[in-house]
Amino acid sequence: MDLTEKTLEQNVLLNGRILKMHVDKVELPNGELAEREVVDHPGGVCVAPLTAEGDLLFVRQFRYPYAEVVLELPAGKRDPGEDPLATGIRELQEETGATADRMIELGCCYPSPGYTSEIIYLFGATGLHMGETHPDDDEFLEPERIPLEIAVEMVMNGVITDAKTQILILKLWKLRMEGEL
Repeated sequence: MDLTEKTLEQNVLLNGRILKMHVDKVELPNGELAEREVVDHPGGVCVAPLTAEGDLLFVRQFRYPYAEVVLELPAGKRDPGEDPLATGIRELQEETGATADRMIELGCCYPSPGYTSEIIYLFGATGLHMGETHPDDDEFLEPERIPLEIAVEMVMNGVITDAKTQILILKLWKLRMEGEL
């Protein structure tokens, strides 16, 4: 069975600085019509910087949509057409001050495929060299180091709630358990 939906019409509601929102009329595989509300996003990158001591470098920052401070691994939005690896290198340095000898591609994730086109590319970073942070003008971050083993426990007991951070922590843990890190 072909599960593809065919876009018949697109009504743009917002064409913002970061997001584009539209409501599309689509034809379903069975020929019926439906509407799809979509948020287009340029995508992002999340990096899990792992120190030689086995600690992950995190940042705490206020996340306006949730009205709370969230513990996350360094992450950021891709510039249009920017290579995900370049975004990861930039965000790692801006948010933690670190540069890495090795950036490990760990796939990507679709944070919410029901309504957004966003793709988040995932990287591990090892062989860290620490320098000065350079957050964006509207970014206020508090750095934190947490051992990987403790971070896994924090994912499992619901303390770390950010999805991209959870995925990366568990991927790194699996690589470490398999002796690949």
